[in-house]
Amino acid sequence: MTLGDPNPARKQTAHDKEFFDLEDFEQRIISAYNQGHAASSLPADVVHARSLIGPASGRFRDFSYIATEIPEFIAENCVGCMDCVTMCPDTAILGKVVREEALEEALLGMDKSDADGMRAMWPRVNKYWKNRKRKGEEPGRFGIFIDPSKCKGCAECVDVCGSKDALAMVSKEKKGDEAHRREWEFYIGMGETEQQFVNERSPMDIMLRKEALLYVGGAGSCAGCGEATALRMMAAATGYDYGADSFAVVNSTGCSTVYGSTYPYNPWAVPWTNSLFENGPTDAMGVRARWDQIGWDDKRLWVVGGDGAMYDIGFGALSRMLASGMDIKVLVLDTQVYSNTGGQTSTATFTGQSSKMYPHGSVIAGKQEFRKELGAIAAMHPNTYVAQTVTSLPNHFYRAIRGANEFKGPAVVSVYTTCQPEHGVADDASYERANLALKTRTWPIFIHDPRKGPRFQDRWDLRGNPSPNKDWHSLRHDDGSRRELRFRDFAIGEGRFSKQFDTDGTPSETILIAEQDRLAFWNRLQDMSGIERIIESSDD
Repeated sequence: MTLGDPNPARKQTAHDKEFFDLEDFEQRIISAYNQGHAASSLPADVVHARSLIGPASGRFRDFSYIATEIPEFIAENCVGCMDCVTMCPDTAILGKVVREEALEEALLGMDKSDADGMRAMWPRVNKYWKNRKRKGEEPGRFGIFIDPSKCKGCAECVDVCGSKDALAMVSKEKKGDEAHRREWEFYIGMGETEQQFVNERSPMDIMLRKEALLYVGGAGSCAGCGEATALRMMAAATGYDYGADSFAVVNSTGCSTVYGSTYPYNPWAVPWTNSLFENGPTDAMGVRARWDQIGWDDKRLWVVGGDGAMYDIGFGALSRMLASGMDIKVLVLDTQVYSNTGGQTSTATFTGQSSKMYPHGSVIAGKQEFRKELGAIAAMHPNTYVAQTVTSLPNHFYRAIRGANEFKGPAVVSVYTTCQPEHGVADDASYERANLALKTRTWPIFIHDPRKGPRFQDRWDLRGNPSPNKDWHSLRHDDGSRRELRFRDFAIGEGRFSKQFDTDGTPSETILIAEQDRLAFWNRLQDMSGIERIIESSDD
């Protein structure tokens, strides 16, 4: 499908329409919802009764009323890194590379001031212009554009851009809604980025291509949601490598099903289904068995679920699936709480965390149990690929997803995903929190690949973790001194741990116990991967 185009690129056949008439769904049902009279005007027909939703129908949903600010592209500062595009949870900011003559042709007919303004939004960044000219390749102009109907104003893109200062939040009134929509429509009208401009060795470039944009936005997730970024990136890697018709998603009930299928809006441009909270993996086993029967053994099948679906109520189903040896992939959206039902404690919750069913009070200082490590447990199943990763390190995330897709057998990819309301952090904090979780050993990353050899130390790969042979990573100050980054440095920045610190920032005994638990898990990973540890931790 072409993003922003109301009609799919692949037309439905008459047989398709007997099952589900997409054109009718978009014109009759979505229009009724968008106009606000669905409840009073739509009949209880078979489409409603079966909860059928058309692919990528989220593109018709308009969130422009939510935020008062929107990102502004400062073209002269852009380096074309694509970090903002990759991290956006709502597919609200996208990039494109075009040939200069194509751009000039598209500007014909505009008055000079409008043409000059639009041309300025396509800078000649070194990555796509100077560097390509130096190698004798055709250069291109690169632009970043914001979809005003999808942006929720979280400012995650601005935070990720950081000191490059190519994005800034501004009042929507600065340009006006009509101007923002004209710019987005011009972006859509420029067609697709040609493959010649996509660097196959740079995973960040894949979202330049439409086959990677299979999570189209329009989901009702919170502003800045860490889960949605992980879903977009998984879909991008799988779609880019294997094609838009190459995979499907079985989604266990949870946050991702609520914001991902709020009728009639669906952000997925691939087949998607939801059964129950506890049986996503076993539901997928049935799908996989049927696919294999009809010769679809080359298609990828992903199960998506959160803490409850994979750590707790669905843990047995997940273990059964892994033991089956079936070619099914699992994406675990680990928020360390039951995000969908209000932030209850799960077995993924950190020690000391205050959450529903384990609040911090005068008798009990938050959760007292240690966290369960699903990745390590999954790796003990026969012939199972396992990765633990973060979206803030895209190279590792994409390597984990691609490894899972290539692996012939069960695979689990567990992702640290920020939940703004339950973690007590700002809307723009997902990238920063995931990055700090990695640096403080709160969430170490790894890949366990059975294809690498018979021994644990052959299979476990800890690349991407800072200071991999030490207990703690440390920061160097301007005066040359160093300070270790520990779990306490992560916890003090989140509301869920706020009661564990004095007014001067001194951590509680519970936080120190949690810190030792995080270190113990990191040390186990070091040992399993064959890393010789350098022990130089202080006693505090």
